[in-house]
Amino acid sequence: MSKVQPKLLKGFDQEYLPHEQLQFNRMIEIIRKTFELFGFVPIETPAAERKEILTSKGGVEKEIYALTRLAAAPDDEASTKGALHFDLTVPLARYVAMRERELAFPFRRYQIQKVWRGETPQARKGRFREFYQCDIDIINRDKLSYLAEAEIPSVIYSVFKKLRIGEFRIRINNRKILKGLLQKFSVSQENSAGVLRALDKIEKEARSVVLEDLSRAGMSHVQAVELFSFVSTRRDTDETLHALSELTSQNEMCEKGTAELKELVAAIRKFGLPDSALRIDLGVVRGLDYYTGTIYETTLESYPELGSICSGGRYDDLASYFTDTKLPGVGISIGLTRLFSKLKEVGLLQPAERRPTEAFIAIMDHQYLDWYLNIARLLREAGVNTEVYLEKAKLRNQLVHADKKGFRLALIAGQSEVERGVVQIKDLSTQTASEFPLAEVVAAVKNALEESVKREQFAQVPRGS
Repeated sequence: MSKVQPKLLKGFDQEYLPHEQLQFNRMIEIIRKTFELFGFVPIETPAAERKEILTSKGGVEKEIYALTRLAAAPDDEASTKGALHFDLTVPLARYVAMRERELAFPFRRYQIQKVWRGETPQARKGRFREFYQCDIDIINRDKLSYLAEAEIPSVIYSVFKKLRIGEFRIRINNRKILKGLLQKFSVSQENSAGVLRALDKIEKEARSVVLEDLSRAGMSHVQAVELFSFVSTRRDTDETLHALSELTSQNEMCEKGTAELKELVAAIRKFGLPDSALRIDLGVVRGLDYYTGTIYETTLESYPELGSICSGGRYDDLASYFTDTKLPGVGISIGLTRLFSKLKEVGLLQPAERRPTEAFIAIMDHQYLDWYLNIARLLREAGVNTEVYLEKAKLRNQLVHADKKGFRLALIAGQSEVERGVVQIKDLSTQTASEFPLAEVVAAVKNALEESVKREQFAQVPRGS
């Protein structure tokens, strides 16, 4: 019988070895705990939504995966009317509209789930068709305080400090300032998208490329150079606010956006965010039209080529397609699969603090099986992740297996040790071993694990963190 070749689908190819999955799980756990520290509560929505829900806010149909069955089933509503969600924002809008009377507002939710998007997969750029997103949003009825926008950078800062992935910068802008700049430089409505796309390339492309794109979008060379120079010049936060005030005077939209940005920066500082972590960046251009105020992007200082690792913004009406209630909000999203793949590529992944492979019990003589299993039971009751090697094998082969799986410790006892009531505890990273009475084994294992974790964490701390 011919064999089926084991292959993954392009874009659906992010699966990990166990030690990598533990690192991925560690990141999810840090993100989840940090979100909860700020009072966000979890929700989970179905993977599939009705097609009309997903397309209500202009979802590009070619990027949406519709549900179907290999065997036709016209009476199956899901296979004829369902599709996989391409982000977590549209399902959130539907969720809030359906459960508005049951929720307490302001509603602070977090959501960590897979999404599916029919983009062209590019692993080098971190683009996949199936990936995890980690979202938070603060939503209120009718009005939302600007303080909610000011709190978001504090959440971002806490998450990435705890992930220990090096220095990063939270870059903020205001959508009103962008619109005002377009007005000031007399950019027509039909050319505005092209100009914004060009500005979005400032950190990624050469000056000549951006200027060419601005000219192609209808700007004169003089205008293009002036706009490029203003947006690309790096200033500290207060200098940027001053420069904006001078350039954008007599433009109502720009003045309003600048005033909002000044108020926001003052509030962000009150939340305790250091100035070194924040930058007003006029080149931050989020592509989604529903952002109406503050917009955020976060980048790693040492790896700008990774692009934004966390982005979002303020919107005025989340669920206008589903309810007449005005629901303004602010939120951000971390593309976790993309971030993980890039951190893995550049060697910035941190080891899992806890892993299933903590204590390994080698069986040297199966006539003492109950003795080994009793040790395993004691360790598990004390919260130590423990595996007993149940197959018959030489000790050397058992230890090779333990080392390959990444165990920290191996517990070894032959006939002599069993008769004396002692166990050898071997640290597999240092290859040192010590003997302990059975009554002290649990405490000795826990102490040895703590020392092993400390050594590993010290060796893994990235420079600049």
